[in-house]
Amino acid sequence: MSDPIVDKIKSNPKYQELQKKRNGLGFLLTVLMLVVYYGYIALIAFNKPFLAQPVGEGVTSLGIPIGMGVIIFTIIITGIYVKRANGEFDQLTKDILKDANQ
Repeated sequence: MSDPIVDKIKSNPKYQELQKKRNGLGFLLTVLMLVVYYGYIALIAFNKPFLAQPVGEGVTSLGIPIGMGVIIFTIIITGIYVKRANGEFDQLTKDILKDANQ
C-alpha cells in the first residue's frame, strides 16, 4: 500500500532537488567536521611538542587556541546549515507541500 500524496511528493522535481541539496550539504559539512576534529586529535596523538609550545610569555599552550578553533568551527558550520535550512530548504519544502495539496 502506498499513499498517493507520498508518491506525488517523491515524484516532484522540487523534492528531488531538496533531497540532493540537503544531502550534499550535510555530507560536505560532515566531511569538513571530521577532517578538522580528527586532524586535531592526530596532532594530539602524533605531535605533542607542537601543541605544547607556549603562546607568548604566558602558560597557555598552542593546543588551547587550536582546540577553541575546533569548537568555533563547529558553531560556524552549524550556523551555515541552519541558515540554509531555514531559508532555501524551508522554501522548497513549502513549495513541495503546496504542490502536493493541489
